[in-house]
Amino acid sequence: MKRTRTSNAWLREHVNDTYVQRAKSEGYRSRAAFKLMEIDDRDHLIRAGEVVVDLGATPGGWSQVAAKRMQGKGRVIALDLLEMEPLHGVEFIQGDFREDVVLNQLETTLAGEKVGLVLSDMAPNMSGILLSDQARVMHLAELGLEFSRSWLKPNGAFLVKVFQGYGFEEFVREMRAVFKSVATRKPDASRDRSAEIYLLGKGLKG
Repeated sequence: MKRTRTSNAWLREHVNDTYVQRAKSEGYRSRAAFKLMEIDDRDHLIRAGEVVVDLGATPGGWSQVAAKRMQGKGRVIALDLLEMEPLHGVEFIQGDFREDVVLNQLETTLAGEKVGLVLSDMAPNMSGILLSDQARVMHLAELGLEFSRSWLKPNGAFLVKVFQGYGFEEFVREMRAVFKSVATRKPDASRDRSAEIYLLGKGLKG
């Protein structure tokens, strides 16, 4: 298949991307690792001794950061529909988070242990139909929020990727109903032209 002008432009941008180059030189699996590092440097979300659940983990950049910063103290549980190469200090579950059987597997793995941090970088396969894609993105975010409400410690946090557009304001209101504080984060490693933004909820409301 012949590459389009758009795909060639994306390839050039990707190859020349500072964060892609840094990920390669510093041994991280994706440029997304730097998004989490920047947010964590600011908000101090990753704490040794806690349980971290990473939804939409593959290829593993966020799990790498979490495991490294926890220094072997605590648990990192990663989940993704796609296969992920093993990472030291990370437990991996392969499956579709939208399916009850996969959620049950995650809950069984937790064995009643409450979670300090839920990370969600989940994104569906995009169809190119804007409203449909946005609805699927927000559905995944809502599933992450529902899981967080059930499994987070009272002082826990939920960091989730969303896209500004249809359903965004409604989801922010849902977050505010669950958490004592809700903030937006747009790390430098997020591409400027991307509509992605991260919402951070901290401290469950009673």
